Amino acid sequence: MPSIFSYQSAEVDWCEGNFERSTVIAEYYNTDVTSILLPPTNVLLVPHPFSLRMVFLAVVCCGIFSMYFHMTLSYVGQLLDELSILWTLAVAYSFWYPKVYFPRCIKSRKHFFWLSGVTTVISTLMSFVKPAFNAYALNCIAFHLLYLTWCELKKCNDKRVHRMAAVMVVWWVLAISSWISDRWLCGLWQAINFPYFHSFWHVLIAMSLLYCCPLVIYFDVNYEMPSFKPKLGYWPSDSWPVVVPYVALEEPHKQC
Repeated sequence: MPSIFSYQSAEVDWCEGNFERSTVIAEYYNTDVTSILLPPTNVLLVPHPFSLRMVFLAVVCCGIFSMYFHMTLSYVGQLLDELSILWTLAVAYSFWYPKVYFPRCIKSRKHFFWLSGVTTVISTLMSFVKPAFNAYALNCIAFHLLYLTWCELKKCNDKRVHRMAAVMVVWWVLAISSWISDRWLCGLWQAINFPYFHSFWHVLIAMSLLYCCPLVIYFDVNYEMPSFKPKLGYWPSDSWPVVVPYVALEEPHKQC
């Protein structure tokens, strides 16, 4: 049996041809740095609480492990890629999941940390059963995030918040469409010599996260820091075609 570190020992392979552009990198275009470069741009524009540093560090680790997986298509690379996403979601949920949505048995954030940790450990062990299913399960979590966003938008009348949520969803729809196209329509894309939709997925999901994180932080400030008024902004200016969204804190306010 091949080593779990061996090239092409993973259970999954994406549509892009292997070793066509390099003798070292299996999937040249899928091995990108988008997930490493984009997340820190938000951190440069906002205060650096511990939770924010942890989440963005986890996202950067996801990018590094994704590069390793697509470079080698190894079994270890596949698990590192998938499990880093799982643990990033666990960290984000632990810090930012609103207390109003806690299960009745959970009385504090500390208890929720333990619940998230135990659930993530169990999910990690289950991920070794059939790794090919992991990506589908992880993508399904997005529907819960979209549901939470919809619940929060019903409580808020700030048009900038609704606009940012809409942009986030558009990027996510484009991203998941690219992922599904690469997974299910690979024969078609190879026939027309354009098997690059998974690389599009990397860029598009990174763009969605660029809008998602400030949105989540905005809602978290409303719950955890009610004496401050969060305001969504865009750097360098709202009028620019390419912008980086961020959250700024202003004077005390009545909750949105």
